[in-house]
Amino acid sequence: MEFRFEGVDKRHGSNVILQALTLRFAAGSVSAILGESGAGKSTLLRLLLGLDWPEAGAVLIDGVPLQPAQRLAVRRQIGYVIQEGGLFPHLTALGNLSLLPRHLGWSRERIRARAAELAALVELPAALLQRFPGELSGGQRQRVAVMRALMSDPPALLLDEPLGALDPLVRDELQQRLAALFRTLSKTVLIVTHDLPEAAVLADRLLLLHQGRIVQDGPARAWLEQPADAFVRRFVAAQRGGLADALAAAAARGPGAAGAGGSDATG
Repeated sequence: MEFRFEGVDKRHGSNVILQALTLRFAAGSVSAILGESGAGKSTLLRLLLGLDWPEAGAVLIDGVPLQPAQRLAVRRQIGYVIQEGGLFPHLTALGNLSLLPRHLGWSRERIRARAAELAALVELPAALLQRFPGELSGGQRQRVAVMRALMSDPPALLLDEPLGALDPLVRDELQQRLAALFRTLSKTVLIVTHDLPEAAVLADRLLLLHQGRIVQDGPARAWLEQPADAFVRRFVAAQRGGLADALAAAAARGPGAAGAGGSDATG
C-alpha cells in the first residue's frame, strides 16, 4: 500500500500543523516520523486513517485520493497501534483480537488459528491470550496491540508512540522484536516516535517534522553526517550518543537492518 500527501495543509484553530506537505511512502517501506510535541506527527497518521481532514491538498492511498465515503474501508486495510495499546479492559486478549475478524465474518476456528500464528510471531505465550489486559505486563499488552493490528493481515501498519510508556529494558526488547518483525512482513509501516535511537532501530527512513514541514528525510546515518539545518543538528545532539549506539547495533545485524538503509523518494 502506497501513501502520498500532495500539498497538504492542516490547522487546528489558528495553529498551523502542516504546510504544503508533499510526501510519498512507497509500498513495503518502513519509515519513522519524528519531531517535537505538537509537530504534527500523529496528525499525519490521522489523515491517512480519515480521522482528520486537510484544509488543502490531498491524501492518496495507492494513488486514489481519500474521500469521506471511503474512510471505513480504508481503516479496515490499515493496522493501527496507539500508545499503551488501547485494548478494551473488559475483554480478554483473544477477545480484543477477535473484534474486527468477527465483524468480517471469520469463524471462531479461523480467529483462534490466526491468533496462535501471531502469538508465535511476536513471541507471546499462547496461554496469555485468555488473560484480561489488566493481568498482562506493559510489554505483553503492546504485543497484543500489535497482534490486533495484524489480525486481518492488512497491507499497512501505523504505530503511534507504540513503546513510549514502557520501561527501558522492556522497550529495548520490543524494539528489537519489532525491527525483526517489520523486516519479515513486507508491509508499509509508519512509526511515530520522539526517540531518535528508537527510530534508527525500527525504520530505514527517518523524517523530522518542524513548523509544519519535513526538514530532514533519509537514513539515520545522514542525520549524523549531513544534518539539513541548525534545528536538525540540535535535535540530533540531544540524542547523539543513543543514535550512534543504534547505528552500531544495526551495522552488527548486517545488511537489511533497520535504520541503516537508503530513503524512499519524496515528491
